[in-house]
Amino acid sequence: MDYAKNTTQAHSNEKYFFSSDDFFHLRIRTELPNFKELVYLFMKRATDLLGASVGLILTLPLFLIIALIIKIEDGGTIFFAQKRVGLNGQTFKMLKFRSMAMDAEERLAEIAHLNEVQGVTFKLKNDPRLTNVGRWLRGHSLDEIPQFINVLKGEMSLVGPRPALISEVESYSDYDKIRLCAIPGLSGLWQVSGRSTTSYAEMIRLDIRYINSRSWWKDCFIMLLTIIQIFQSSDQNGAY
Repeated sequence: MDYAKNTTQAHSNEKYFFSSDDFFHLRIRTELPNFKELVYLFMKRATDLLGASVGLILTLPLFLIIALIIKIEDGGTIFFAQKRVGLNGQTFKMLKFRSMAMDAEERLAEIAHLNEVQGVTFKLKNDPRLTNVGRWLRGHSLDEIPQFINVLKGEMSLVGPRPALISEVESYSDYDKIRLCAIPGLSGLWQVSGRSTTSYAEMIRLDIRYINSRSWWKDCFIMLLTIIQIFQSSDQNGAY
């Protein structure tokens, strides 16, 4: 499954994809999946449905506790929905527990110069916009529990490339767009390989490496590593 070749070579089965807002368009060359790929996609979706369902059931008590604490802390909304770019450039609203102050988006310009990563994403370990509970949630990736809902809806998978922001995709090179050849994941190779401690270019490379070598067994291994990281500190798992 060498998707990298598909972005540089002509292909007869060429498709054009547009975001739901007509904000930009992507031209991605795809090839019809073979039997092995079809089996993988079937097993992946079945695992997603089972894993997300079980995940929501097991985390339901924690889900309710976190929701209550977020509401008590500042009285704001419990969830944060952000438009992200998924498979083949289709946009969707990715859900998270809100981990920042209600005016976080408006305050971004004030601290943009403190960005600790290269590229178009913004990361700041001691982000002053984080709430008290939000800092703890992010340190253990628990703010992403609501994304089980995105998985059940088919907008995300348990394992895949990190869902990209629209502003990121607008600046993508043809090579970077290969990330959009796979459904985005709640976790992925990048998340278990250092996460925020890696560079933006390394994140892209890891995501494309996953796409070109993915298998059901590798997905299971990444899920196992993700579970282990939940119980580690942010210094150990690179999450913040």
